[in-house]
Amino acid sequence: MQFDPVRHEVSAAFADAPAGPASEVIGHLPPLYPEWLGGRAFNEAHGTRFAYVVGEMARGIASTQLVIAAARAGVIGFFGAGGLSVPRVEAALAEIGHALGDAEPWGCNLIHSPNEPDTESALVDLFLRRGVRRVCASAFMALQPTVVRYAYTGLARRADGTVTRANHVFAKISRPEVARQFIAPAPEEMLQALVAAGQLTPEEAVLGAGLPVAEDITVEADSGGHTDNRPLSALFPVIQQLALDLAREHGYARVPRVGAAGGLGTPAAVAAAFQLGAAYVVTGSINQSAVEAGVSAEAKALLAEAGLADCTMAPSADMFELGVKVQVLRKGTFFAQRATKLYELYQTYPTLEDIPAAERGKIEREIFRRPLAEIWTECVTFFTARDPRELVEAERNPRHRLALVFRWYLGSSSHWPIVGDASRRLDYQIWCGPAIGSFNQWVEGSFLAPPAARTVAQIALNLMEGAAVLTRAAQLRSFGVAVPASAYEFRPRPLQLS
Repeated sequence: MQFDPVRHEVSAAFADAPAGPASEVIGHLPPLYPEWLGGRAFNEAHGTRFAYVVGEMARGIASTQLVIAAARAGVIGFFGAGGLSVPRVEAALAEIGHALGDAEPWGCNLIHSPNEPDTESALVDLFLRRGVRRVCASAFMALQPTVVRYAYTGLARRADGTVTRANHVFAKISRPEVARQFIAPAPEEMLQALVAAGQLTPEEAVLGAGLPVAEDITVEADSGGHTDNRPLSALFPVIQQLALDLAREHGYARVPRVGAAGGLGTPAAVAAAFQLGAAYVVTGSINQSAVEAGVSAEAKALLAEAGLADCTMAPSADMFELGVKVQVLRKGTFFAQRATKLYELYQTYPTLEDIPAAERGKIEREIFRRPLAEIWTECVTFFTARDPRELVEAERNPRHRLALVFRWYLGSSSHWPIVGDASRRLDYQIWCGPAIGSFNQWVEGSFLAPPAARTVAQIALNLMEGAAVLTRAAQLRSFGVAVPASAYEFRPRPLQLS
């Protein structure tokens, strides 16, 4: 087997031995470039070189530096706005906008915040005011007016009758019933309510009635953070067919583009996603170990040591009362066990005062490391500034006060790995999925093994380059050539954009 790693030209020999002058060439295929993987419509719509997205990681882990580096590598990066204040997000958008302007595509995350609807609305105001053209809507369990307002603001009809979008929604979904709401036009009653509120013009509402809310649908399989742990090979075809069916039903001029996310940590996984028909791929967990990621060196070191089975599910801070879970790193931290213990106590006892003294003393010593009364005082200070309605509800409902105190730990535990609080290392909440384990195994012994060498550009370029090489081998096999196993091996190497 003879491979040119730059041009991806492939010729085949029956022998599995290294290529040499004596090799018998029995077949030849023309070049395949990483730029050709995925849907050409995706690259044209967003002005990217590669059909590749660096996904949003909350609390600014997908940092401004990461988004800027991704754009300069020819891919799209989304800033991780989840869990950050509106002023903090605005400062980040200003920094990215100053660095990239309109020359390179980039975006920001809009994570569903059922406990903070005003924050969700304020972020959409901010996106529209600052001209953010791409927003990833994640963790939504149902379509919300905030997303519809962003998606349809700026719709206009050209002289030839075609409709143009100013704003693009990337809807991250893992359930067909949710995907349907984003692929279909927004409900008429929602559109009219937005018009009545002055948040859409009548013309925008009319045009929106014939368009999907999102034209980029990201199928999220077994990923870090919020996830349903579903396998991509089972979920993706269902959503892809749904997009085709709804496009026909509503007479869309363009079929919504369907991308793949979750579990993508090797060239083989990326190639498989494209083979499924993905218009683009989204990577997440693996970028958290990148140089530009907004987490501490201590957290990156833990991520770099993770294996395939070193993730687990734990209660979520933002949807704690609902019992929603997120996927986190298990190895090297007690967070999952401790968070699960708090949720069990929440289910068992209606108020803080009902927790038995011995149990309360144990969690104060081992989890909070402070009296719960002090934790509540901090909660009062925080919510007085952030959302006083939480305190009103806590006064009315003591069970809500219990939830707020327990959410203090879950929220703080995601902050400690960002700042690198060594005293809280065993409480680090690091969102990641099994992709980090497969990535670490793939890069072992290569230049990408040390976290200090893992730039977001090198990660992206190696995954796309490797996916092209493996796709080439698969094409050759499909023509009946006896392709050796070694043809499916691609080792990381320093790559440069030309």
